Amino acid sequence: MSKALLIIDVQNAILRGKGTPERQPLLEAALDDTIGRLRVLQDKARSAGVPVVVIQHDGPEGHRLAVGTEGWEVRPELAPQAGDVLVRKKSSDSFHETDLGARLGELGVSHLVVGGCMTQFCVDTTVRRAASLGYDVTLVADGHTTADSAHLAHVDIIAHHNETLDGFGAGDAEVDVRPAAQISF
Repeated sequence: MSKALLIIDVQNAILRGKGTPERQPLLEAALDDTIGRLRVLQDKARSAGVPVVVIQHDGPEGHRLAVGTEGWEVRPELAPQAGDVLVRKKSSDSFHETDLGARLGELGVSHLVVGGCMTQFCVDTTVRRAASLGYDVTLVADGHTTADSAHLAHVDIIAHHNETLDGFGAGDAEVDVRPAAQISF
């Protein structure tokens, strides 16, 4: 089974303005911690010759992730390097109207290790779609993050999705949720 590391929407402005003035620094610190763990996995994957796929969301004009703006750029810590695959998308589903599936097919990938932003939108949608398409998925439990919602703190959203997605299956494909420290390539 050939793996690939899939990093979703870790862009400069992904959390910009998503929290209250009191909560925004906590959200940004959580993002920095998540990026640190994803960077370790990215380095491990590259060292093992495992494909690294970076997903970049293309927001419309005026959006915090508007194409071509500083906010749209992938965070430098996780920016694609030579040999990595960059896939741009316009919806929460990284497979929808993109060449992600074709690129993974060319690489012979059958198992995705997934992390990134935003937990309840792009991460959740992509993980479920990947399983529905027949990919086994390892969701990095401490490798995805989001902003607070009106009713839940970001840590509660993350915990809920880790619990909900662990064991999610579609046919023979299944989602396994585990911390970054327990993931090898």
